[in-house]
Amino acid sequence: MPEAVPHTALTHITVGLGWDPVRAGKFGRRPKDIDLNVAALSFSGTRFADIAFHEQLTSRDGAIRHLGDSLDGVGPGDDEIMVLDLTRLASEVTTVVLLITCYTGQKFERIENAFTRVVDSVTGTELARIDLAIARRHTGLVLGKLDRAHRDWEFTLIAEPIEAEHVVDAVPHLAAHLN
Repeated sequence: MPEAVPHTALTHITVGLGWDPVRAGKFGRRPKDIDLNVAALSFSGTRFADIAFHEQLTSRDGAIRHLGDSLDGVGPGDDEIMVLDLTRLASEVTTVVLLITCYTGQKFERIENAFTRVVDSVTGTELARIDLAIARRHTGLVLGKLDRAHRDWEFTLIAEPIEAEHVVDAVPHLAAHLN
């Protein structure tokens, strides 16, 4: 199980997601590209409040921004990045769940060098880093959650594999992680 660095009083978070592109198969045939996605869903208690993901790049309040959808994993480092300004979240938001899905349906064990990480953008501290191969035969991962503890935000690593190619498929898996 991956470990998270204990940390409190978070204000700005970056979630990175990276993977290697599909290599040509036998006889030069190229398999279907891999399209991993990162999403952040905000809740007020157990009630859904807002989302940012590849189909809605910015939450309504502007606090959560997806910086663009990579459809192939080409390039070094993070292929998709989401930034969260926790100071701008609506006061009724109590939890933000971070989610990774494979929109093209490949199981994580079949994706080379797939990883995700959560970084405190203020200090540069990596709070969690997960090799997605831990979710072997799954297409989704509940990465973690940010909870508002009194006035401060805290990150909790969840790392729960789920079956979800799209964020809509993941919603039923999230209830257990809401306050």
